[in-house]
Amino acid sequence: MALSPQVQKSLQSSIFASSVWNDLDFETRIAILRRWAKSLDNQSAMMVNFQCNNALEMVAEIQVMPGPTGESNTLYCVGRGVFVVTASDDVANHVVIAQIATALVCGNSVMMCLSPDHPLNTSVILSQLEQAGCVANVLSVIDSADFDALIQIEEIAAVAYSGTADRALSLARQLAERSGQLAQLVAETDLDNLPVIGSPSYCLRFITERTRTINITAVGGNATLLELGCGETD
Repeated sequence: MALSPQVQKSLQSSIFASSVWNDLDFETRIAILRRWAKSLDNQSAMMVNFQCNNALEMVAEIQVMPGPTGESNTLYCVGRGVFVVTASDDVANHVVIAQIATALVCGNSVMMCLSPDHPLNTSVILSQLEQAGCVANVLSVIDSADFDALIQIEEIAAVAYSGTADRALSLARQLAERSGQLAQLVAETDLDNLPVIGSPSYCLRFITERTRTINITAVGGNATLLELGCGETD
């Protein structure tokens, strides 16, 4: 099943937006999302701020690692790319908002795909995020009829779903059968207690780790170590 030209265009825009959005630091993204939260209902706003706080605590800090040969090594977290966010029609708005907020705060772009019967007003969400200062196209809305074809595209890094366990299993099978890059499924099926979305570590499912190494020595290694290896002989 091929993507329509319109959805293909939205996907390319989302890929570009994820790169630009991901280049912003966590503090900048969090500030934007906190502004968005002020335009939401209390329950949704609490979800956005909760996910922002968790990201700040769990993944925002850059870790400095030892460089045994003199190089500078830092471990940091970035988004995975493009997330498709979807939910069954009976999932409350604040749950979907939590999925969107977590994907965004971690540096991903979001392609939101809900059925027309879901109560969340997607056009309002788009307007609110734009007014809050989000990068253009970091959130896009896709017709539910295009969902199955969209998640088969290799550029889709993951799917965040909330709803029934049966539907989650079906989605897992769809993603496992696709060719190319493996895609992660982040699923919440307990809609009463939200053990997945409500966990402080939920944001860990939306990031990947990278290491940056910079050679800071003139000779390509630690000069002290090199000197220690040059003992005098009689």
